[in-house]
Amino acid sequence: MNNFRSLDALVRARLQSWPQSPPGVVPHSPEPNHWLRGRPGATSEGSHPFLKFPGSSRLRTLPDGLWLHFGGTAGEPFVDIFAIEACGSLPNLLDKRSRFAPSTHSLLAVCPLPWLAAPTSANDITPRWQLTGVLRRPPTDPLVLPVRDIRVMYGLKQRHYDGFAKTQIPHPHEYFVPMQALIAEDAMHDPAMQALVSRASANANFLGTP
Repeated sequence: MNNFRSLDALVRARLQSWPQSPPGVVPHSPEPNHWLRGRPGATSEGSHPFLKFPGSSRLRTLPDGLWLHFGGTAGEPFVDIFAIEACGSLPNLLDKRSRFAPSTHSLLAVCPLPWLAAPTSANDITPRWQLTGVLRRPPTDPLVLPVRDIRVMYGLKQRHYDGFAKTQIPHPHEYFVPMQALIAEDAMHDPAMQALVSRASANANFLGTP
């Protein structure tokens, strides 16, 4: 168990250096780029975005990595998400896959008020709420949005990755990488990683978009 905790800590430490947009995702012009990294965050921040089902006050999904792409209008906003989960065992993988499985229930992304009001990064003092594109004035409550699209990348230990790749078929919203590729110091600059992340978008399903 301690090994899994240290592995999670290492993954989050690596993801901490990833940019506000998932590496490899190209902003689709002329649509504004409203990507923000929700998890992991700076250690000084006490709250970060999480996922939950409507009406649930206890059961929350806290991915190791979570990026949110805000869309819609102020009157009807939504969010698309790209999540990363490090799985230290096959039971852990099964548990995490179940959290993102297609469902008739709506999934909600909750952006706590302190996270929205905080600066975007150490190099950008712009409050996050201003970059969502769906808030016209400073929020006074958490921002709770329906999730329109889900894409998840799972990091697996090499032996689990090899076995899964040989015998299993991922769901359309799932992507898999060996753990070593995920925790590499230069992972976000790896062309192969960027190419995989670039396909983790609904845009990849179209020949071209207007």
